[in-house]
Amino acid sequence: MTDDVLTFTEGRIGRIRLNRPKAIHALNTAMCAAMLEALAGWRSDSAIEAVLIDHAAGRGFCAGGDIRMIAESGAGDGAEAREFFRTEYQLNHALFTYAKPIVAFMDGITMGGGVGISMPARYRVATENTRFAMPETGIGLFPDVGGGWYLSRLPGRMGEFIALTGARLDGAECLALGIATHYLPVAALDGAKAKIIADPGSIPSILESFAVPAPEPKIVAHYEVIDQLFAGQTVEGILAALEADGSFWSLAQRTTLRTKSPQAMKVSLHLIRQGRHMPSFEDEMRQEFAVASRVVQRPDFAEGVRAVIVDKDNAPRWQPATIEGVTDHVIDQIFAPLPEDQAWTPA
Repeated sequence: MTDDVLTFTEGRIGRIRLNRPKAIHALNTAMCAAMLEALAGWRSDSAIEAVLIDHAAGRGFCAGGDIRMIAESGAGDGAEAREFFRTEYQLNHALFTYAKPIVAFMDGITMGGGVGISMPARYRVATENTRFAMPETGIGLFPDVGGGWYLSRLPGRMGEFIALTGARLDGAECLALGIATHYLPVAALDGAKAKIIADPGSIPSILESFAVPAPEPKIVAHYEVIDQLFAGQTVEGILAALEADGSFWSLAQRTTLRTKSPQAMKVSLHLIRQGRHMPSFEDEMRQEFAVASRVVQRPDFAEGVRAVIVDKDNAPRWQPATIEGVTDHVIDQIFAPLPEDQAWTPA
């Protein structure tokens, strides 16, 4: 077990509290395993009626996964990275299929791994501090933890936009897109949690009683243009459409995309497009594990982590350096199913 996540019961509620504030509660393998174990115990415990997920002190809910460890492992045999992804994805799947209601409080930074443990929840609470993003293309990765499933089911081409650009959404935007189910002020969170603990059978009405109207979501102004410009079948097509449109907003998005890993963008677009037709969440996680197992051992991931997290020069040297240099053959190799004895399976 680990002190990085606290799992305990309070009344008829199972509590999961992320407790790694110096890393903005980024997930490691031990944390994922501890959450899996707690969920398994509560699943068959008739005294537990619901699960509540939040974080201890700090400025975010969960900033992602243990990227440094994954990069170091990926530079070697990748075994530790694969073990992390295997366990994390089992946690994502366990949450997705959990029969008892789950409430996730997405207060503050909610990115990467934090998306993976909040999006499966039946009730997802955003606040004025929420900053939601899947910024993986900036480090040579892709929006995993079920990102291919969740992002592909957002309105229009919003999934492509978020996956490729790594756009950060605030709480009001999360509510407007259905990423969050409720918008509560930070000052109301403790009261809402106390009421839920006292009466877990009334979660919907409790959240509604504490909810307030969200500010006007800024993303609404760009719905139509996103649907038009991010509908291209290829990353090259999307870049061309942004350039042809020529508006200040479109050229800003094009500039952003030019900083991302070409390989990661092609992987992410393919993931979103396949995700729309994935038969089940289990199938999605099986595919994402195969993709993650390969991507972490390719040059762009190590280079992205170096540029953004280690050296922080924000000057990655991508391989290939251009979109056109990433061939369909490379994408097919990355997405090929793993041999049965290596493939991901639910816990």
